Amino acid sequence: MAKETDTDDWASTEFGEANLGDSRLAQRLVMLARRLACSPHGSFPQSLKPSELKAAYRFFDNAQIDTDGILAPHIAQTLDRMGQVPIVLAVQDTTEFNLTHLPATEGLGYGSGRYERGFIMHSLLAVTPEGLPLGVLGMKTWARPENGFGKKHQRATRPIEEKESIKWIEGIEHLAALKARCAGTRLVGVGDRESDLYELFTTERPDGVDWLVRASRNRRVMHPDEYLWDTVLATAPVGNTELLVPARGNLPQRTARLTLRCTAVRLRPPQRRKRQTRLQQTDVFAIHALEEAPPGDVEALEWMLLSSVPTTTFDEVLERLAWYARRWTIETWHRVLKSGCRIEARQFGNLDRFVRATALFAVISWRILYATLLARADPDLSCEVLLQPIEWQALYSHTHGTTKAPAQTPSLRQAVLWIAMELKSEVVYGGVAARG
Repeated sequence: MAKETDTDDWASTEFGEANLGDSRLAQRLVMLARRLACSPHGSFPQSLKPSELKAAYRFFDNAQIDTDGILAPHIAQTLDRMGQVPIVLAVQDTTEFNLTHLPATEGLGYGSGRYERGFIMHSLLAVTPEGLPLGVLGMKTWARPENGFGKKHQRATRPIEEKESIKWIEGIEHLAALKARCAGTRLVGVGDRESDLYELFTTERPDGVDWLVRASRNRRVMHPDEYLWDTVLATAPVGNTELLVPARGNLPQRTARLTLRCTAVRLRPPQRRKRQTRLQQTDVFAIHALEEAPPGDVEALEWMLLSSVPTTTFDEVLERLAWYARRWTIETWHRVLKSGCRIEARQFGNLDRFVRATALFAVISWRILYATLLARADPDLSCEVLLQPIEWQALYSHTHGTTKAPAQTPSLRQAVLWIAMELKSEVVYGGVAARG
């Protein structure tokens, strides 16, 4: 069996260069990442030794430590991975952590409902066009102040800088700042309909940083048809494609035939903002996919995407649609963070501790998702693309009840299967303790 000193493990790679003001804190971060990743769904008492448990609570209670300090070394590693591919999709999304069941927790804000309490996280995840997550690029957390509830109607009159929507512009600005560290890679910020903001379209960005969002507003355009949807639908289709739609509820699986269009359009700034800001007209590329003949009472599929990336051909339309489809990766990552790492089930006492722990578990969740998707993409790869010899040998020994390592290095598919078996056994046999 290999000794632990024979090679660095993943935690050292992702966190070893952390600058937290004290080398002991950096070592503690690596230790926590290594130990908590072994049983990410377990409680701290289940996952850590007594001495490690005390160190963990001191770490998350340390006011010197913030999310930037925890994530910085991982982001540096992510940028190295990004530099090895020509295009990276930087997917942005927001999720809410509901901690209503922990009323004694200090510093929480209101949630989607009047009586829900928790905090919000907006993050960026680097994903290849093929769907492989390369790492976390940034995260921003906040708690909504109690006096802000019920004032949604006032948001239209406030400048973008005073709204939560500023998170989308900050995301593009963050990508612009990171661009120099992966100069040969094109970065495309991807966002859902919430990111359909005129200010995002006009945000300054360097060459090689672009955006792709799903439109939610039928904006005014400099065209005889006056509005976005009418203008795009007036253009000739560039082709058709078929999409397999999975079964949902009482609806069976079906194949949808989509008509594709694309055109360059010049958007006019929103009327209500003319007096507040000096927004200029801006040119974008519109990509439209529409199911023109859905069966029966089924609602037709439709996507309207806007992008700064030139899109004029059938193949380019297909590529943009494929890019947007990768947005599901960040939602899956959020599910791993919430369900797999059980952030909402933990008890830290105040918001600051929750946020520090969430930053660490964000990277652990990324690694879980990365392993799963890599195994699906190329299951016959050697497991050593992800696991160090000491890790897969220990995994093999524990799973098979032996101290003798196999003659050949297992495949990644085999290793992921063993990990799943271990997690399942811990859930089954540790369920009673976990509920305590």
